Amino acid sequence: MFNAVSALDGQVAPGEVTVRELGLRGMVTLRGDLSSRKLQNVCKKLTGVAFPKQGGVASDGDKGLAWMSPDEVLVMVPHARATAAVAEIEKALKGDHFVVVNVSDARAVFSVQGAFSREVIAKLAPADLHPDRFKEGMMRRTRLGQVAAAFWMVDDETFHVICFRSVAEYTFKLLAASAGAGRVGFLA
Repeated sequence: MFNAVSALDGQVAPGEVTVRELGLRGMVTLRGDLSSRKLQNVCKKLTGVAFPKQGGVASDGDKGLAWMSPDEVLVMVPHARATAAVAEIEKALKGDHFVVVNVSDARAVFSVQGAFSREVIAKLAPADLHPDRFKEGMMRRTRLGQVAAAFWMVDDETFHVICFRSVAEYTFKLLAASAGAGRVGFLA
């Protein structure tokens, strides 16, 4: 047996906007019919949050659900619960067409928190992050610099960012450099 470790061991870049690797997180990719009551119910049971609409995310601490595509949802649970979550989904959806995979150890998760966190992300992503267009509860799959990533707002000053573990160091340094460069003042 092995001891799982996070991509960057909780690395932090402090500042007016702090970038922090959030450690081990349980993440399960579930593809199937997102309108299925059985699928929605098992996801709600595992996370305790409402099933998200298109482009949405619902989270509470280290639990949550994120709409990833018309047939895919990301189920977020504590890291120690990810394998059990896969088994519960398989049992609940037996006989249905679906694919479920524990992707926890293939991903890294970051927090970007502070007064101009929206600008930190906006400098890196080709997405409209104006406060009238992007709000808490919305999710984007896009790019940060040169890598695929997804992000959502936890609150007015906090984003969570997910990327592949293989590009975690690049993503962390990119976010830290954007934060360290300071405000632009455009989205204020």
